[in-house]
Amino acid sequence: MAIGAALVVAPRLAGPMWIGDDANSRAVKVLARAFGARDLALGLGTAVALDGGKPVRGWLEGAALADAVDLVATFAAGDSIPRGARRAVMLIAAASLATCAALSRAVDTPSGAHEVAVPEAHLTGHP
Repeated sequence: MAIGAALVVAPRLAGPMWIGDDANSRAVKVLARAFGARDLALGLGTAVALDGGKPVRGWLEGAALADAVDLVATFAAGDSIPRGARRAVMLIAAASLATCAALSRAVDTPSGAHEVAVPEAHLTGHP
């Protein structure tokens, strides 16, 4: 959420850390804010779901997908992005991708592995 918020609020500061001086153009700031809003929304969605006891797996899978795209796009950009920034972003994206993927498998598992939830049975009072 912090990276997303930084891109939304201060694309001039956060953007160059990812893609270098090209981030200072007005058009690229639009994209930086959009990426930031995406990351902020995924993080807030996860936090709100956790706080409310709601399912979070989908939020984490969405975040993992976003991180995978960031990783591949940054790699594909090659030398057009400063080497240090490229390595740092790829490391952060890969770590976040792995974390989100692992957590998505660990959350929202039913308490009884063989339990079947049948909404109609609950509503009618039948087992």
